[in-house]
Amino acid sequence: VQLQASGGGLVQPGGSLRLSCAASGGIFGIKDMAWYRQASGNQRELLARITSDGNAYYADSSVKARSTISRDNAKNTVYLQMNSLKPEDTAVYYCNALIIARPMGVLGNYWGQGTQVTVSS
Repeated sequence: VQLQASGGGLVQPGGSLRLSCAASGGIFGIKDMAWYRQASGNQRELLARITSDGNAYYADSSVKARSTISRDNAKNTVYLQMNSLKPEDTAVYYCNALIIARPMGVLGNYWGQGTQVTVSS
């Protein structure tokens, strides 16, 4: 099982980005999917989580006000739409998923490789 994140890049303050993360491999099912970020020198922090039936949780109000987490279960993909980006949003963004993997049906915690988001003029 692999998680492949994409969509990061350089964006100006006030701009928007849509991150994507697709799970692939031997998958029976996917439970919660989430986005984290890690700024240089800081610990990895949870941004948002979404359940398999689409219930979303945001870690704090400032993230919730500017971001939307969503998922496409048919594509095994989770998205994070971020708006009104600020320089302090600069970080490596990681996707995370709880996946029931083939062939044994074991539930595992999987991470994507990270995608860099840089907010700068």
